[in-house]
Amino acid sequence: MSTIFTLFMILIMIASILLIIIIMAQNPKGGGLSGTFGGTSSAQFGVQRTNDFMEKATWTLGSAIVILILLSVILTGKPSTQMKQAPVRTEAPAPQTAPGTNNTTTAPVQTPAPAGN
Repeated sequence: MSTIFTLFMILIMIASILLIIIIMAQNPKGGGLSGTFGGTSSAQFGVQRTNDFMEKATWTLGSAIVILILLSVILTGKPSTQMKQAPVRTEAPAPQTAPGTNNTTTAPVQTPAPAGN
């Protein structure tokens, strides 16, 4: 089981590193602070196609990471067998009697010991 977990962790780390690289390579869209302080627009020739690829790659890698994490939890997770349970008390069942018989029990009669000399 640990080899499957290791494989999932390696795939998650590779996808995370690729996601970081793709996010860092993206150009700002021109909104927010970059547009306020005179940032250039990314609507130049050929840039739009690159931005579409980068956006799709970002969503794909993000989804892949989430799916890999869920699969690793489902496939490698096992229920804990070390949970301490309260001891179960079992009582002996009452003796069964045939129908029509007296179901009363009597204690054995103790006779006093004879007085000694």
